[in-house]
Amino acid sequence: MHSKPSSPAAQVPSGISRREFLATSSAALIAGSLSPETSLAAESPTTAKLALNGGEKAVKTSVKQAIRWGEPERERLNAMLGQDTLFYWKGPQTTLMIERFKNICPLKYVQPCSSGTAALHIAVAAAGIGPGDEVITSPITDIGTVIGVIYQQGVPVFADLGASTYNLDPADVERRITPKTKAIIAVHLCGNPCDLRALKAIADKHGLVLIEDAAQAWGAKHRGQPIGNVGHITCFSLQNSKHITCGDGGLVASNDERFGPLLQRFGDKGSDRVKGGLFELFATNYRMSEPQAAVVAAQLERLEGIVSQRAKVGNLLTEQITGLPGVLPHQVHPEDRCGYWFYFFRIKPEAFRYNRAEFVKALAAEGVETSAGYIPVPLHRNPVFLKHGFFAGRWPVRELGLTTMDYSKHQTPEAEAILQTGIRIGINEVMTEDYISGVAEAIRKVARHYAV
Repeated sequence: MHSKPSSPAAQVPSGISRREFLATSSAALIAGSLSPETSLAAESPTTAKLALNGGEKAVKTSVKQAIRWGEPERERLNAMLGQDTLFYWKGPQTTLMIERFKNICPLKYVQPCSSGTAALHIAVAAAGIGPGDEVITSPITDIGTVIGVIYQQGVPVFADLGASTYNLDPADVERRITPKTKAIIAVHLCGNPCDLRALKAIADKHGLVLIEDAAQAWGAKHRGQPIGNVGHITCFSLQNSKHITCGDGGLVASNDERFGPLLQRFGDKGSDRVKGGLFELFATNYRMSEPQAAVVAAQLERLEGIVSQRAKVGNLLTEQITGLPGVLPHQVHPEDRCGYWFYFFRIKPEAFRYNRAEFVKALAAEGVETSAGYIPVPLHRNPVFLKHGFFAGRWPVRELGLTTMDYSKHQTPEAEAILQTGIRIGINEVMTEDYISGVAEAIRKVARHYAV
């Protein structure tokens, strides 16, 4: 057991700022190594009655709509209109987009594609996933994470998650490895980097391919380095809701000489546009067009400003609710940068007189952009998984005896608990510190009002 600290400041390691320390101290709180009395959250006075009951709102200012595109995008589109081709291969806009992407994420091989789902399918195909091969990944993610696995006739295996990181638990990943395991897909949920060092060590130990699903992690950093520099292949989404977008699109990239040269071919019907020749592998068409690339090229210039502000206000929210009894803040490693596609925290049901639905209702009344949970159930609890009905209601690899996977019996208890106790808070780049302080006050106000 850790001894009770006299104050949070007394426990801040040298070389780490107070804010960085507090942004990650939720992990220590969960373990009981910090007492609520020492937190910033506990220093605030008791507030007036809830806005839900006629009291004054904690969030007193509204958030403006972020300006997501404008003159920079128009400039690139105008340039595109002067071209004699809109095809991606060696197109001026695609070339510029890839150049700007490499300035942010220095990976040698980059293939633009039609979606983040397409990027992941390209990745698992390049990794050699075939009938019956198992791929370990997160149960809390978009189905796009595993669509490519299933289309390659692979078998998604869902490992459990960290209680407040919401990312793969490396120990549980290793427990689920079998002789059929061929890859791990690490999902950086909310833009929070996974424990990539641990996952890469596991992958290397067992001869597995580590694929990073960075759909929500534009601009995130792992131990100070851009996301994508640890895994063998990394995938990004440009869907409309992501940090940067062209409406729908994606990128898949790699530094690995085994997989990098295959990305273009698996995204372009198997055609090798560098060497030419006959088709030597089978693939679908996931190409991006020049108009999309033009928009992305402009969007990439906005990325750092977007993510740095989201990281700032997301960490501030953690700082201001750390130590609040019954509340588990979003846990981010102090050397990492989370891009906060959204902010996610959990409540301990036994700590409150009312359920999560009432907690969220009260937060919304205080002016907070919030909702209960994220996805309704872990991915394998969806009907298509429970019925194993992926192809016209059938699953050939199971019928042929290449897997005995039964998703109705698949267990990920922490993931279940996360979805049952998690609360989502909207984060974007136009939010100010004052606004986030109001959100934090709303959480404190509701938590104290409903405390047992």
